This record gives sequence, structure tokens and C-alpha cells, in this order.
Amino acid sequence: MATPSSTSLSFAIRRSEPELVAPAKPTPHEYKLLSDIDDQESLRLQIPVIQFYQYDPSMQGRDPAKVIREALKQTLVFYYPFAGRLREGANGKLMVDCTSEGVLFIEADADVTLEQFGDALQPPFPCFDELLYDVPGSAGMINCPLLLIQVTRLKCGGFIFAIRFNHVMSDAAGLKQFMSTMGEMARGLVTTSIPPVWERHLLDARDPPRVTFTHHEYDEVEANISTQLPDNLVQRSFFFGSYEVQALRKLLPPHLRQCSKFELLTACLWLCRTIAINPDPDEEVRMLCFANTRSKFNPPLPLGYYGNAIVFPAAITTARKLCQNPLGHAVELVKQAKASVTEEYVKSVASLMVIRGKRLHFPAVIGSYLISDVTKFGIDDVDFGWGKAVFGGPAKGLGVISFFIRAKYMKGEVGTLVPICLPAPVMERFAKELDNMLKGKSFFISSAM
Repeated sequence: MATPSSTSLSFAIRRSEPELVAPAKPTPHEYKLLSDIDDQESLRLQIPVIQFYQYDPSMQGRDPAKVIREALKQTLVFYYPFAGRLREGANGKLMVDCTSEGVLFIEADADVTLEQFGDALQPPFPCFDELLYDVPGSAGMINCPLLLIQVTRLKCGGFIFAIRFNHVMSDAAGLKQFMSTMGEMARGLVTTSIPPVWERHLLDARDPPRVTFTHHEYDEVEANISTQLPDNLVQRSFFFGSYEVQALRKLLPPHLRQCSKFELLTACLWLCRTIAINPDPDEEVRMLCFANTRSKFNPPLPLGYYGNAIVFPAAITTARKLCQNPLGHAVELVKQAKASVTEEYVKSVASLMVIRGKRLHFPAVIGSYLISDVTKFGIDDVDFGWGKAVFGGPAKGLGVISFFIRAKYMKGEVGTLVPICLPAPVMERFAKELDNMLKGKSFFISSAM
């Protein structure tokens, strides 16, 4: 269901000047190559994550900004590549120059309490650009800080931790590992429970490179007036608890009712979104699923590997076929895309990057939709000494990308929160289609289809 928003809330924030925080001890000065999965064009973007923490009386007198800054310095000793800068080599190959220059850190105070954000914390967050200030010149790929962190103290004694990370360095699992180490350092540990592993060569292309799959996720789709993503996007979050999940399962034939929640929600959102955007019936539409491949390798990738171990296989069909079939058809397509992911598939993607160049990118057009499920990584479990976050996860959807976020709704029910970006009139149609589907009504299908 669509969730109420607190974006009308406004408050003042006082920020300190951004500073560079370097590792607490000397670290190796060396060059480290990223993998052929890491440095693809599709991952050359910045991802913002936000955590909300309540006041804890046992931490009275301790400043979260100072605690986290010190923990960051200690963590960068283990994860020293984050304190370096990206350089670009031959054929666009990215590498990290481990310079120990440091990451950007900001401390701030906000004239607001956690309670004023409301019972349902969700994207879009009010004054988000002030809670994670975009330091001018810091968001580039090359020769820029690889992390930006802001800690904002609240009037109630709670605080907000926000981080922006360069996706070529880590996926969600890798970021969680880094943040968990920060939590351990903040709580007084002197070493990390999971030592970081670089070993990016494990996800390089074979030699010679060989593409063994058809990768529709990198199809070149011409952007024209009907397919290009508009600039005037609005964002809303939709919550799926047990009621919504059960209502959707009832729409499936018996042999599909044991599908995963990810498959169910992804199919539902893809179908409702496609109906809402109302593309040409013969236009191809794509659903790309970010897939964590750590367990697909034999042997599995080392515990502690914090690079990108993700691929995004595509389910592809025409708008007509998707929208004129029941929900179960979309579920089947999503299941087939997920099932295609193997170790060989990952090696095939890496080989494709080498053969056709790093500039390959998923189709960033309105007929493409990407979903990344971060519910299982437990980003909100990160504890800096004030307990677990009351909300933790990606701070917003990014164009055609949505995230599945573990979150609590107003009555305390834990479910899946999904921020979605669409043009305003399309968003209204999407919300209506989703509501009809959840009520078991026959949803609208364009007569053109």
C-alpha cells in the first residue's frame, strides 16, 4: 500500500565544514585493480544510504559524531582502499590508488526530533539534501573521495547517519560489511570480526574472454520521446506487509504460490508499472533483478569479499504479453531470469565487459525497471553503540531503480518498503493499479494492448 509521507516537515540544520578523515595508522600505498564486474558503466554511480538512531540513556554524554569519526579512522586501517582515489587506466580499466587521503566526513545538528519524522520512516525523507550534503566536486568517479559520511545530531538525543558510496567499490553486502566494522570499532573492538578480502581478480573475465549467454540486460535501446526517462519524477514509497503478500499470492495458480516474496513483489510491481506507463503494445519491456552471486561460486567467494558480486539478469517480453496475462505469467518470467544466474553467467558478464568495453550500460529508459533487494543484508542492524537503527537502507529510489528495504510500518509490522520514481500522472495510475490488484479486482489493461 502507498504510505503516508513526512516530506512536509522542515527544519534547520547547522553543518560543520566537511573534513577528510584518513586511516588511524599508516597503510600500504599501492594500486589495486577493480574487477571486470566492478568497473562497468552500470555501476559508476553514487548510492545514498540513511540510518536513524534513537536516543539511548546509557550513551548519555557521548557524542555520536565523535564516536563515529574515530570508528571510521580505525575502520579505514582495514579498508584502506576506501581512503584512496580512483584512477582510470588503459581501455577504461579502473583502479584504486591507495593514497590514504581519506573520506569526506561532516557533522551537523538539526533542530528536529526523531519523533517529528513520524511513525513510518521512509523515502523520500524531508530535507534529505541537508542530511547528506553533496559537497561540491565530490561526486565524480575519478580522483574524488570514495565515501561521504554525515552524522546529524537530533534535539531528542538521537542521530542520523548518512553515507554515500561509490558503487564500483562495493555492493550492498560489501557496504554492510564495512559499516558493521565501523559499528564494532565504535563499540570498542580493536579488530574486525570479518577481515576484508580484496581479491577482485576472482570476478575478472577468463583469458581469453568468452561470452556464453545472451545478456539482454545490456541491450542497446534507442531513447526517443516515448521511451526516455522524464526529468520530472516524483517519488513515493509502498509498503508490503503480510496482508499485501497474502493478497497477491491468492492471484497465483497453485503451482506458483510457493514462489519467493521477491519474485512475487517484483512481478507485481513490474506489471503495475508497465500498465501505468502505457507503452506501445509491441515495445519490449525489461525487468532486471540485482542478484547477489556470492553463493553461486564453487568454491564460494571468500567470506569478507566486499567487491561487487552482483549481476542483473533480465526478464524481457512485450508490453502486450505482460499486460494481457495474469500475474503468474510475470512471476514465471522473473523466476526464469533468476534461475539463469550461475558462476558461468557471472564469468560471461565479465567477458562481455572486456570484449565490448566497460561502457555497456543497462537500458536507462522508462520501459526498463531494476529492483535491488537489500532486505537480507541487515543494513539496519549496524550498531554504533546506540542499538540498531529504527530505519536503515537506501535513502531513495534512483530513476528506474527501486530497492526492497526492510522496514516497520506505523503499527510496528515489519515488511518490505519500496521507493518508486515515476512522472506524477503515471504514479497516480500505478498506485491505482496496485490498489486494484491488492483488492483482487481485475486491473485496467489499455485497449491498445
